[in-house]
Amino acid sequence: MRLVVLCDNNTFIDNYLLGEPALSFYIENGDDKILFDLGYSDVYVKNADKIGIDMAKINKIVLSHGHDDHTKGLKYYNFNPNTKCYYCPGCFDEKFCENTNISAPFTQEEMSKRFVLEKIEHPTEISKNIYCLGPIPRITVFEKENPNLKVLKDGMQVQDTVDEDTALVVNGNKHLIIVTGCSHSGICNICEYAKAYFKKPIKAIIGGFHLLQLNEQAKETIAYFKNEEIDLYPCHCTSLFVKAEMIKQKLNVHDVGSGLELTIE
Repeated sequence: MRLVVLCDNNTFIDNYLLGEPALSFYIENGDDKILFDLGYSDVYVKNADKIGIDMAKINKIVLSHGHDDHTKGLKYYNFNPNTKCYYCPGCFDEKFCENTNISAPFTQEEMSKRFVLEKIEHPTEISKNIYCLGPIPRITVFEKENPNLKVLKDGMQVQDTVDEDTALVVNGNKHLIIVTGCSHSGICNICEYAKAYFKKPIKAIIGGFHLLQLNEQAKETIAYFKNEEIDLYPCHCTSLFVKAEMIKQKLNVHDVGSGLELTIE
């Protein structure tokens, strides 16, 4: 199984790919060619072309949640209408952050004309040994919702707890690989749900951890991972200060940027 970072905030020296404050991963699993999120613009398309990934062969798309830094890229490529698009309920709601609209570029009705929509409400295998977890139970006390996030309900903006937030799990013979978008549900909640469901330890995590500041949530998360032997590939919405503290605390942290390629077994 092959995973390629098509878009991240960061790039690598001498790689000459594009970056933006967004996220998109390409996953190749047998005959399945999967996009996990699509970034904010056409960056993922341009990087895929330079890497040699044929976007015309994409047959499955997974949306981690409905924010535009993970979904707006839908506007920049005309996918085959037979392409399956997996999402959790609430993904296409109208969303705001401090009165700025951060919704997906298309409504659910518009998406149904562009893709074969597949709603995920519980852990579901979308490709051999790859599962979409569906909505994540919130069990930790330290992983908090962002009060600046709002969603339109009955004509009013109310607190958005991003209930549609989800992640992918590669279910290996002995361990799990977690692929996240922004972890609005809490990276520790995601890990605990995956471990409880599959009854296996986690070997690696790649994606956004949504730790923007070295605050109490970040410190509790670092403490959680100190008890786990996990390779961490934090990116996108994980700040430099948090990653530096992870390294200081001797966690197994790896660098991530557009063009990173991993072989997953």
